Amino acid sequence: MTVRAGLIVALLAAVPLGGCGLTPLYTGGGGGPIAATLGEVEVAPIDGKAGWLVGGALNERLKAIGGGAARYRLNVRLDDKIVGLGARSDDSVARERRTLRARYQLIDVASGAVVLDATAGSDAGIDVVGSEYATIAAESTALERLSETIADQIVARLALYARRTQPPTS
Repeated sequence: MTVRAGLIVALLAAVPLGGCGLTPLYTGGGGGPIAATLGEVEVAPIDGKAGWLVGGALNERLKAIGGGAARYRLNVRLDDKIVGLGARSDDSVARERRTLRARYQLIDVASGAVVLDATAGSDAGIDVVGSEYATIAAESTALERLSETIADQIVARLALYARRTQPPTS
């Protein structure tokens, strides 16, 4: 098959996708309606180190999208656990799993109504090594990664909520 024939086949295969009805979530970029709604979300303080990390990640993402007046308040409760999984011959832990779960509620500031109540979560495996410092550093790094993942999940869910509540366009 020649390069030209391959290009024609690829173009013909892509034609049916144009009518599938899929549209980008962030239509209009930073000035679009979804971004405007996300920019109106204020993150309430979250307790603990994990809360500080998740709150910072959420604020970083939401404020980058927009910075409108707070129309919504986001309340987040976290559950951070570390569980030992594997055991060595001397009964010491060989591997841990750090799990971070978030229950979050989006509240309409004007009415006080909960408009979205959902959860997000992720986990990471940690090798427990002979150095206590290295293990603590690995646990901390895992928490940082999990916080970023949780923030991404929450912002994606907020964007879907914003998309669902937008008036239809003609």
